Amino acid sequence: MKIICIGRNYADHAKEMKSELPTEPIFFMKPDTALLKEGQDLYLPDLNSEIHFECELVVKINKAGKHIDAEFAKNYYSEITLGLDLTARDLQAKCKEKGLPWEIAKAFDNSAPISSKWINIDVLNMNNLSFQFLQNGILKQTGYTKDMIFSIDQLISYVSRFVTLKTGDLLFTGTPAGVGPIKIGDKLEGFMEENKLFEFTVK
Repeated sequence: MKIICIGRNYADHAKEMKSELPTEPIFFMKPDTALLKEGQDLYLPDLNSEIHFECELVVKINKAGKHIDAEFAKNYYSEITLGLDLTARDLQAKCKEKGLPWEIAKAFDNSAPISSKWINIDVLNMNNLSFQFLQNGILKQTGYTKDMIFSIDQLISYVSRFVTLKTGDLLFTGTPAGVGPIKIGDKLEGFMEENKLFEFTVK
């Protein structure tokens, strides 16, 4: 199982990060040890770093594929949920400054908390699907699929040009604006439309 993450897929987030808009999808990988399922304890990692939340829609790949055309990408997923791409922001900034890979800031253990609830896409309006992230009851992020720079189908097509997708792989599709730090004691909640999909308490 692979965790594939997309960077800068919302223009407002790229702007807040003072980054250029991509002309092609940007993706990076997290190991399976990054996955943290709802119900497990979310401990603040001992990295001496500022850890930021990034709430994202997550797609589960349901069959293997390579060089998938965008028009056929819908045949490769049927469920979607929410997750967090936790990021050691200051370490990421140092990597960017030096032109180094981001894994040290993105791929640490438990850096991909994810809901245990999956929703079939057939009951959703995938063209204008909304999601929200709350920190201690305060709305921090709101995202819509219509605001993605690259659609889910385009992402699957692009990534599959370079990496064979396999059943069970997870695709984190990018985060909207509003990212920020977490601290011990924080209550983190994710909603898709009106449905609460995850709740984690930082320890």
